[in-house]
Amino acid sequence: MIAFCGLNCEQCDANIATKNDDHALREKTAKLWAELNHAPILPEHINCDGCRVNGRKTVFCDSLCDIRQCALKKGVETCGDCSEMEGCPIVGAIHVNNPDARRNLMK
Repeated sequence: MIAFCGLNCEQCDANIATKNDDHALREKTAKLWAELNHAPILPEHINCDGCRVNGRKTVFCDSLCDIRQCALKKGVETCGDCSEMEGCPIVGAIHVNNPDARRNLMK
C-alpha cells in the first residue's frame, strides 16, 4: 500500500475512513483537507482504496496529483523506480516533509 511517492496509503485517513466506512473520520478529514488546500472538500469526497490499486480514489489522488500522473505516464511502479527521482522537485516536496516516504521507496 505504498503510494507512488512513498507515502503509506494504509496510514492515510481517507483510506482508513473508506475501509472502516467511518463517516466521522470522513468529516474530520474533509474539514482538515479543505482548510489546508483552500478548496471545497466534502466528506463524500473522502473515499480511497489506495494510490496504486484499482478502486476508489479521492479527486486529488485520481486526477490532480502530479506525482501519480507522472508515474503512470512513465510506467514505473513507484517513484523509487524512476531514474530522475533524486532531483525531482515534485516528489522531493513530499520527501522534505515526510522522510519516511523516501525511505519507503528505497526499500
